[in-house]
Amino acid sequence: MPSILKRQTIREGERDFVNEVIEHGSQIFPKDDMATLRACIQCGTCTGSCPSGRRTAWRIRQVFLKTLTGLRIDALAAEDLWNCTTCYTCQERCPRKVKTTDIVRALRNLAVREGYMREDHVRVCQLVFKHGHAVPINDDAKAIRKRLALSEIPPTVHQYPEALKEVVGILEATGFRALVEKKE
Repeated sequence: MPSILKRQTIREGERDFVNEVIEHGSQIFPKDDMATLRACIQCGTCTGSCPSGRRTAWRIRQVFLKTLTGLRIDALAAEDLWNCTTCYTCQERCPRKVKTTDIVRALRNLAVREGYMREDHVRVCQLVFKHGHAVPINDDAKAIRKRLALSEIPPTVHQYPEALKEVVGILEATGFRALVEKKE
């Protein structure tokens, strides 16, 4: 029996999604780099060279296809968007010089702004708010550091707890804390 394809209608406001991604990403990266998104020809080099793609269902070209065709919600809500480890392998190998990893980062920023954030990422953010680190120091890490002849406590917010106030201040000043709390 043939499968029925689910089709999403592209709404009028979504036609300019590629431009939105380029403009938003241009706040962080050069606009010309973000505009390389339009050069993607869906050749699959990014997907074929991705180390994460060997172990997960991560297929960057699927996210890019959704973006290029204006499927805004599908692109921003894609769980796969968060499988990228930002190793830049895809970007280095792209025959069209698409700034793949940087565009993924721009898409992630838009996704978070729109409230598409995975629960495990929210938990990591809460650790940063509480400890100044995504991975707080624990007894196992202290033991390993000691075996390596390092101080048990790294010279970070763990060693300088007064700096946590500064970290939290930056997270609040940039609006990041509000974004995460909106998701909670």
